[in-house]
Amino acid sequence: MDILRILIGNDIPDQGMLWANTFKSAGAFAVTRKADGPSLLQYIKDSIIPDVIIIEAKMPGLDAIGFIKELKKLGKLPVIIVTADYEMVSVREEAIYLGAGDFLVKPFDVNKLIRCISDAGKRIGAFNTDFGILKEKPSIEDLEYIVTDIMRLMGIPANLKGYYYLRYAIMVCVDNTDMLTSVTRLLYPTVAARFKTTPTRVERALRSVIELVWEKGNTEVLNTYFGHPIRNTGGKPSNSEFIALISDELRIRMKTSGRMIKL
Repeated sequence: MDILRILIGNDIPDQGMLWANTFKSAGAFAVTRKADGPSLLQYIKDSIIPDVIIIEAKMPGLDAIGFIKELKKLGKLPVIIVTADYEMVSVREEAIYLGAGDFLVKPFDVNKLIRCISDAGKRIGAFNTDFGILKEKPSIEDLEYIVTDIMRLMGIPANLKGYYYLRYAIMVCVDNTDMLTSVTRLLYPTVAARFKTTPTRVERALRSVIELVWEKGNTEVLNTYFGHPIRNTGGKPSNSEFIALISDELRIRMKTSGRMIKL
């Protein structure tokens, strides 16, 4: 395991963010989502199965037991920590029987949660390391997971060809900044070769998806990355500007943590 990937299903924003920030400070990659069974399951299907999932025992649409059963159908069961507002003996027993790593009754502090994740990971063989002790380099899969999550937060639809072109382009530019010196000569042909298409189609698809997210994407997330209210700036960024900003942000994060990768 390279970077520990953690998905948090929690309806209390402050609590979910506290957990996520604590995990991130320990070197993990953590995202917080609403505690909604079907939505969490779809998020996992659309990306990569996390190493750790923290869910509520009671969730709309699909409770923890149903969630674990559906997750097992995907072929890989990560460390699952089920949380509840009160003791639920029958749910606890069934969750553990189905493969959950632990069942925690609130309130509990984040340090207890960290210990449970570490203990459960070792116990079920998901990872044999203390939480936060990670290898020097993340895998390509880790980078893909991070880029995918950023794009989803921005509101980029996954049903567009440009979505996959953009994700790969960002990953390539994280590894090789020279690609951005000439997107026409270097980047577009590289992406085109990966997807067996033409550089012209890549350029057009990237432009379309960037225009779409600029007009209809998540304004709050975009403002965070671009550093200003995007709706008030008028012009949209070029393909190279958009890709450069995201890839540079990721490169800084990885360089700071000493975790660069090679594609």
